[in-house]
Amino acid sequence: MTAGNLKDQILKLLQLQEIDTEIYSLKHEKEVKPAEIKVLEAAFEEKKKHLGELEKALLDLQKQRKDSELELASKEEGIRKLQTQLYLLKTNKEYQAMLTEIDGAKADASMIEDKILEVLTQTDKARAEVEQEKAGLKEEEKAFNEQKKSVESRTKEIDDRMIQLAVQRKQALEGIEKKILLQYERILKSRDGLAIVEVRDNSCKGCNMLVPAQVINLIKMYQRIVTCEVCNRMLCIKE
Repeated sequence: MTAGNLKDQILKLLQLQEIDTEIYSLKHEKEVKPAEIKVLEAAFEEKKKHLGELEKALLDLQKQRKDSELELASKEEGIRKLQTQLYLLKTNKEYQAMLTEIDGAKADASMIEDKILEVLTQTDKARAEVEQEKAGLKEEEKAFNEQKKSVESRTKEIDDRMIQLAVQRKQALEGIEKKILLQYERILKSRDGLAIVEVRDNSCKGCNMLVPAQVINLIKMYQRIVTCEVCNRMLCIKE
């Protein structure tokens, strides 16, 4: 192959590489899109879970209040019965014992009332937290749906662009010799979508390693495809 022909082949490879670089970049971007959606969904589900925990705590407090109110009602009914029995007692000793029992029951009732007041305070606080969390979750859901829609829209853009690039790549393959193309494709797959790179400032722009002067001279002679001794990528010098 003459120098002119090889130079033309390298130019074609550079055009092909430009297309492949975009293809590999878009493929990588598309691959991470499902993970992005999963992260968004996980964050949203965590907030929903937190709201559920707050709602359960509120229900527990409401149940505690109801149970305490029933306990208080039972205790007050017991006090009324004891007070009724006072008038049936015949001795002072029995009367004093009954009063002591009534006082004890009243003390118990007072403690239950205090507990109910405490639960009421906790319930009001828990209800406010639930309402606040619901409002925040509504905004989070709106943001989540917008972000998800944006990711899905970008994925569609990538798919459309990939179709265009497939057509451009097919056209770019025309005129590239089979042997050279096979070498290019092999390196492309093994080097993450970058098969041919420029030598600039005596360095390979694929791995940034120094390219010896004799290798640079070989590149300029256009007698054969020259590859980097370190990363094995095809080397060229843009004029």
